[in-house]
Amino acid sequence: MSQFQTIAQAMKQGNVTGIAANNVKVYPHSFSESGGVQLLMVKDNNTKYILATGEGSLFDELQGEVDGGVKVCPLTHENRLVLNKYFDYTVPRAFGTQVATIGLGDRLGIASPGHIKTVRGKNVRPILAQQSIRELNLTGRDYKQVVDAACFAAFQEGYKDGFGADGDHLKVEADIELALGLGFTMLTLDCSEYIDNTIEGLSAAEQAAKYAEVSEATRSHYESLYLGQTFEVAGTSITFDKETLIKNVLIYGPAIDFMEHIFNKYIKTANREIDFEISIDETATPTAPESHFLVAKELYGRGLTIYSMAPRFIGEFQKGIDYIGDIAQFEKELIIHAGIADDFGYKLSIHSGSDKFSVFPIIGKYTKGRFHVKTAGTNWLEAVRTVAKVNPGLYRKMHQYALDHFEEATAYYHVTTDLSKIAPLDQVSDADLADTYMNENNARQVIHITYGILLQAKDAAGNSLFKDEFYRTLSEQEEAFEQSLISHIGKHLELLGK
Repeated sequence: MSQFQTIAQAMKQGNVTGIAANNVKVYPHSFSESGGVQLLMVKDNNTKYILATGEGSLFDELQGEVDGGVKVCPLTHENRLVLNKYFDYTVPRAFGTQVATIGLGDRLGIASPGHIKTVRGKNVRPILAQQSIRELNLTGRDYKQVVDAACFAAFQEGYKDGFGADGDHLKVEADIELALGLGFTMLTLDCSEYIDNTIEGLSAAEQAAKYAEVSEATRSHYESLYLGQTFEVAGTSITFDKETLIKNVLIYGPAIDFMEHIFNKYIKTANREIDFEISIDETATPTAPESHFLVAKELYGRGLTIYSMAPRFIGEFQKGIDYIGDIAQFEKELIIHAGIADDFGYKLSIHSGSDKFSVFPIIGKYTKGRFHVKTAGTNWLEAVRTVAKVNPGLYRKMHQYALDHFEEATAYYHVTTDLSKIAPLDQVSDADLADTYMNENNARQVIHITYGILLQAKDAAGNSLFKDEFYRTLSEQEEAFEQSLISHIGKHLELLGK
């Protein structure tokens, strides 16, 4: 009798806790039944499968090989769609504005079980599938794989509180159509290509001249609503004099039109709820309160409703390290930004939110616990931390390769890394690799931004230099990786008040 058949007998009896099968790991939380069919996720030789027993349409629709009455089903896209049909908790969902959410960009497709264990029982919901087109290009994955991984993780952990899927920083309509067509429940609209970052550098006279080129209808619209007007919002007064209005119309006017177009074409016409986030954080300077207010006022005046908005905050929100800047000034400005969002009814969104521990309590306090925080690269760093602990030889090769190719990665990310402050590899023992490098900002940033280069690196024969061994190590050390995520992301949630 095969090991799978032994497990199948326990499944039929409805008792999968404590099953002993040589070299096969059983995920007891995954045990599910529907219409006389029992399912259970297992892992054999570092590959996960769903075992199906019983008789019924669910058994028939799943793809796999039958072995003595048990069907062994690979984790394919087609089988994920079957799970979605029979188990609604495996389908991504929208959350609206009344619950805190955390984006957990899983670039590897294996972190979601740890993320689920981190958020389970807490007053926050996970956006398990969250990737930008840039991240997909750098990791060699696609949106089907991103959603598949999240859905299978929810099934594996029996997680029924709901999770979301975010098409992150999308700016091209074809990508928006693709993401929504694949069932993504959140859209983060990147408006950077419609925000004019040259305006701040122009004199008032130059701005006025450029404003004169704007259509009379557009100028009349904004002037009739805002010029000389004072608005009481978030406990402060916002006034638009001529120069302030001109600057904001020039910087944000085309972006607002783009937001309206996307909402009407894709969000309003969707046959399901979509959490629509606006990203205006890709600007040359921090978002002024009057800019945030103008964008929100225009959107709601045009009939849009949004889930969240991400302004650019004062200071630096660099990848994978704590906040850089004046915390007292950040608090003063966050109070206003959070108040504007609250007045209109949407959530404030914090982009590049990984590891901003010094300002998390402030964010939790002034958003009243109603926020969206995006993390991504920090989850990759926890995978690397795990590898550094359990496979130091692999980490050393990856570290050196990352240093050698660091300049290539800076084309994609803004960081202020000082390579001279990173301890030389030959001066660090295997036992100290994880703490020395994963707890030091400069080393964190080197590894953080080179993830794509490391995952795609190949030798002269076209074989993976690191990726295969990296994944195999994390599979073999699955519990260690999960504990790293629980500890690290758990710290985020604790400081955010969750």
